[in-house]
Amino acid sequence: MTRPRLTRRALGLLAVVALTAGCAPEPPTDLRDSHLVLGTGNTSGVFYQIGGAYADVITTHLSGYEAIVAPTAGSADNLLRLSRGDVDIALTFADVAADAVRGRGTFAGGGRPLRALAVAYHGYTHLVVRADAGIRTPADLRGKRVSTGTVNSGTEFLALRLIRAAGLDPDRDLRRSSLSLAATTRGLADGTLDATFWSGGLPTVGITELMSTSKAEMRFLPLDGLQAELDRLYPATYGTGRIPASTYGLPGDIPTVTVGNLVVVGADMPEGLAHDLTALIFRYRKELVNGHPEWGSVDRESAGRTGVVQLHPGAQRFYQEG
Repeated sequence: MTRPRLTRRALGLLAVVALTAGCAPEPPTDLRDSHLVLGTGNTSGVFYQIGGAYADVITTHLSGYEAIVAPTAGSADNLLRLSRGDVDIALTFADVAADAVRGRGTFAGGGRPLRALAVAYHGYTHLVVRADAGIRTPADLRGKRVSTGTVNSGTEFLALRLIRAAGLDPDRDLRRSSLSLAATTRGLADGTLDATFWSGGLPTVGITELMSTSKAEMRFLPLDGLQAELDRLYPATYGTGRIPASTYGLPGDIPTVTVGNLVVVGADMPEGLAHDLTALIFRYRKELVNGHPEWGSVDRESAGRTGVVQLHPGAQRFYQEG
């Protein structure tokens, strides 16, 4: 991505006009007549709601821009799309973004030039199982029918790491499926799946619907027992947290693994645009929270702590303004 889509088109038109007139065009410094495409995730997941709220704020409050929400497979898919120029803004898990910057795993062959605008919120990992599946611990997933989320999603990325931390091979020891959240919850409800991993904000609509409408009993398994091994394998990457019982009407809080969720752009996004996109997150926080409460879970100070992914210079300028 060099500039947002319609900006590129506008620049092309300016070039044609200038060549016709026999002179080279002066590139505009702040051409605001563009669509910004925002890569999100599954339509029943939090990324889609978070992204929709942000897109509304951009369209309403950033003069000259209209934001379009793109449903995607999630984190890694968003970063691959960003690299190709198919999206202009991407939501992603911090662990996936770290691999992209370092050129590892899915992104082998070279680091991607990502820059962060903010930590939007922290995602909580859900391990939901059918009560009749005989699964009491993550190790009991052996031989079970398990959805690890859409291919190239942040959920899949972390689920595979958690399965390995439990001492299992995700491709040999499980009957694994890569399904969307909607397909996954249907499978749990009708008994064609035994368990699923999901990483996202609280609450996640698809999980709420599963817990409130399924005739089969579901359980959440704690994941804190895998934290030490996860930290050994991937130092300084994951946090700890609890899914409050009230979130899904559970008997008690569920200790789990958390990961930061970032708003990222390409390194070549104009500094002024990156600054303004970052400022919107804080100037219109109330509108964002109306779209999903997770927008209110991170303050300005912690939002700028984006870890391996460097802040965009425009975002850096915003945080330094105080």
